[in-house]
Amino acid sequence: MSHIRHIGVITGAALLLLTATACSAGKTTLGELSFRGHDSPIELTYTNTPVQGCHEIRLPHGATHVENFTELDVVLYRTPKCQKNDEAPGIYVPTSTSNVTASGSLPWRSFSVVH
Repeated sequence: MSHIRHIGVITGAALLLLTATACSAGKTTLGELSFRGHDSPIELTYTNTPVQGCHEIRLPHGATHVENFTELDVVLYRTPKCQKNDEAPGIYVPTSTSNVTASGSLPWRSFSVVH
């Protein structure tokens, strides 16, 4: 491959990566994520959440029930800052589904969007 062609391929790849990153900036989930604690009448709903970053679930005791009515999948974490460890791996919740924690397990404290 010639030197000029090699530079063109690298430049094109870098531009594609930059475009993909820029496209997700400002995007949202388009829909609702609903969270509820165990035996709690309080339901917390996030609407059109940004796809980038970690989002804290702002229920006092965390969430044990989730309904994902967005167009994107989410990952739930038992830690406040979307951190995974051996005792608390992330839990994948596809679009248009719901999930309930197992009895005796820790509640969910944060989530991130798969984009």
